[in-house]
Amino acid sequence: MKAREPNERGRARAAARLAAVQALYQHQMEATPQARLLDEFHQHRLGMEIDDDQYVQAETAFFDDVVGGVIARLDEIDGLIAGRLAEGWSMARLDKTMVQILRAGTYELLARADVPTGAVISEYLDVAHAFFDAREAKFVNGVLDALAKDVR
Repeated sequence: MKAREPNERGRARAAARLAAVQALYQHQMEATPQARLLDEFHQHRLGMEIDDDQYVQAETAFFDDVVGGVIARLDEIDGLIAGRLAEGWSMARLDKTMVQILRAGTYELLARADVPTGAVISEYLDVAHAFFDAREAKFVNGVLDALAKDVR
């Protein structure tokens, strides 16, 4: 599933997805209010140089939609993900970063019909590779693929 979005827009959306996962992680760990969280990312992270690394400018509206959409639909999204976990597994057993990747990907599958299913899965697979090894990335692929069949 290598359906990709066009180059510049694709890079901006890929940066938005990675930042959204980071923002959602911060929201969960620190209970940062959504407005403050978005402002912090807009002012200090998206497209900025951090620790001598220059980050790609993210598509801000897309970032805001993913973060806000996940927060607004959290119970629905978590229910869908939990329904696709193997017997004996719960959301609480998953790595907290993994949970945010799955939440963001699930939100896009639910609410962003303008983004092809293959692009959603492929992009969050790339995000998973930024944090995890191939085994965990394969898990993300499997869960999002199963969810896509449920919601699209």
